[in-house]
Amino acid sequence: MRRDGTRTAAETDAAGFEALKGGIAGAAKYGAITAALGGAGYMFSPVYRSLTIQFKVFIQLSGMTLGGMIEADRRIREYEFMMRRAKKLKTDEEVWKKWEGLVDNGQDAKKPR
Repeated sequence: MRRDGTRTAAETDAAGFEALKGGIAGAAKYGAITAALGGAGYMFSPVYRSLTIQFKVFIQLSGMTLGGMIEADRRIREYEFMMRRAKKLKTDEEVWKKWEGLVDNGQDAKKPR
C-alpha cells in the first residue's frame, strides 16, 4: 500500500478482492481447458498415458496457476482503470460545480433589484 495517502485501506482491500475473484475464475477456466487437454492426451497419446500421476497433476496445476495469474492481472488492470475513471469524473464534477457557482454568482450581480 502506498504511504503517500493516495489510496485508502478500503480501496486496497477492494482491489485485492477483485484480483482474488479474477484468480479463482481464471484458475477454473484454465483448469477446465487443461483437463480437456489432459483427457485428449490420455485418449490419443501413449506418451501422456505413460506419465506418472504426479506429473499429470503438476501439468494440471500449472495450467490452473497460469490461468489464475493471467485472469487476476486482467481483472486488476480493469479495476484500476475503473477507479481512475471514477476519480477523474469526481474531480471533473467538482470543477464543474465550482464554475457553475461562479457563473450563478456573476448573474446574480447583474440582475437589477
